[in-house]
Amino acid sequence: MANFSKPSVPRFSVDVYQNEYLPEGGREVNAIVTVTSTGGGTLAGATAAPRPAGPDAGAAVALMVDCSGSMDYPPTKMRNARDATAAAVDTLRDGVHFAVIGGTHVAKEVYPGGGRLAVADAVTREQAKQALRRLSAGGGTAIGTWLRLADRLLSSADVAIRHGILLTDGRNEHESPEDLKAALDACAGRFTCDARGVGTDWEVKEVTSIASALLGSADIVADPAGLAADFTRMMENAMGKEVADVALRVWTPVGTTIRFVKQVAPTVEELTGRRTEAGPRAGDYPTGSWGDESRDYHVCVEVPAAGLGQEMLAARVSLVVPQPDGSAQNLGAQGLVRAVWTDDMTASTSINPQVAHYTGQAELAQAIQEGLDLRKAGDIDGATAKLGRAVQLAGASGNADTAKLLAKVVDVVDAATGTVRLKAKVAEADEMTLETRSTKTVRVKK
Repeated sequence: MANFSKPSVPRFSVDVYQNEYLPEGGREVNAIVTVTSTGGGTLAGATAAPRPAGPDAGAAVALMVDCSGSMDYPPTKMRNARDATAAAVDTLRDGVHFAVIGGTHVAKEVYPGGGRLAVADAVTREQAKQALRRLSAGGGTAIGTWLRLADRLLSSADVAIRHGILLTDGRNEHESPEDLKAALDACAGRFTCDARGVGTDWEVKEVTSIASALLGSADIVADPAGLAADFTRMMENAMGKEVADVALRVWTPVGTTIRFVKQVAPTVEELTGRRTEAGPRAGDYPTGSWGDESRDYHVCVEVPAAGLGQEMLAARVSLVVPQPDGSAQNLGAQGLVRAVWTDDMTASTSINPQVAHYTGQAELAQAIQEGLDLRKAGDIDGATAKLGRAVQLAGASGNADTAKLLAKVVDVVDAATGTVRLKAKVAEADEMTLETRSTKTVRVKK
């Protein structure tokens, strides 16, 4: 067997973009914090360096495949799901622990079974693919049971990275929303999970809530034929992760209040309510697992009023990995958010371009979601106004992908003013794609 060395651990950096100047009496400070990880995993589609086989391979993956009765309509759906999962198994690095779960109204171990994980190599990958060929559709859907089984299996491995991939084609009809929420609460922080809806008979908010709670991605695969390519991309991305459970630690001085912390790129994700206290005046916000990548966060703090000419440190942002004993490993990168009071009106009223861009992107995501909800509720005027505003924001921010998705739901009369008409007929897949991808953002040009 080849003796591969482990790739180096990524190096993290933090950059802060803000207008630090406030007018007399000004109290709100906004900053975009860019976190970049380089030197490990994957970057721009490059393949991660091979890892050694064996128990120190560092990652475990659970593949959860919907096997409910609806997966047989049409029969190609189940076949495509089997093929996609097989493609994902082929993408597993040697030495990675893995399991395949069949999900119905109960969760069943498809491979390897016995409450354990397999270790990926040529033999186990082939055995897993043989087991997949025996999968058939039948039964209901209770996604919480799939997640709990995945958690039990993943937690049995002494690894840093634990990741799930979940595929469903239907609504979670065989357990209550409270049961699913309880499962997500139990699994949050224990593993990350990417969720995919195949076809158009599933509930967007269910799938996106799973990905959001477990700090993964969500998407639609309207045509089951696209599953294999999507599963391969997801697995390649999972194989590129090198550091798990990274938290954004935000320290603020006495008298300063955090208004919100949210991820704004590559997707909008509210983190404010996920804060865990980390000592005097500091809190940790979870960001999940990292490979070679860059993400942007919007931090908004309220500072005490101060006189002209005064300045203060409004917040200090660093990156940590919480340890089992309650301590935290600092990843050695930090950024400072400042406040300076001035009577220079030009300085204090200018909006930082990064802050303006991401404020618009967050509003865009909200306008799409509210517009689609109003459309479903039959409020034509309200839906038209919200989706028109979304078209305007997408155009202004250069979010071409979202603009194209919006154009499948509304007829755009004038993008600059947000003048639109709702289309009389909209393909269900187009509406679901817009809703699922509404939180995807474009990076600001720095």
